[in-house]
Amino acid sequence: MTEPWVSVEQLVEHLGVTRDSIYRWISRRGLPAHRVGRLWKFKVSEVDEWIRGGGADEEKHGDAAPASPRKK
Repeated sequence: MTEPWVSVEQLVEHLGVTRDSIYRWISRRGLPAHRVGRLWKFKVSEVDEWIRGGGADEEKHGDAAPASPRKK
């Protein structure tokens, strides 16, 4: 049996992130996604492998929010 394609909404549920994060990862970090007409589709196994490989790691990609200054 082949793995089904999932939508952005299904991937949001699977990963527990926002739609904006998904679209940002597609454009800036190479999240494995496939365009079908106007829609993005994903194979969960490809996405999970990308995450395990550090694809979503904010510190690795320099996207982390700057640390807030400590109050003394």
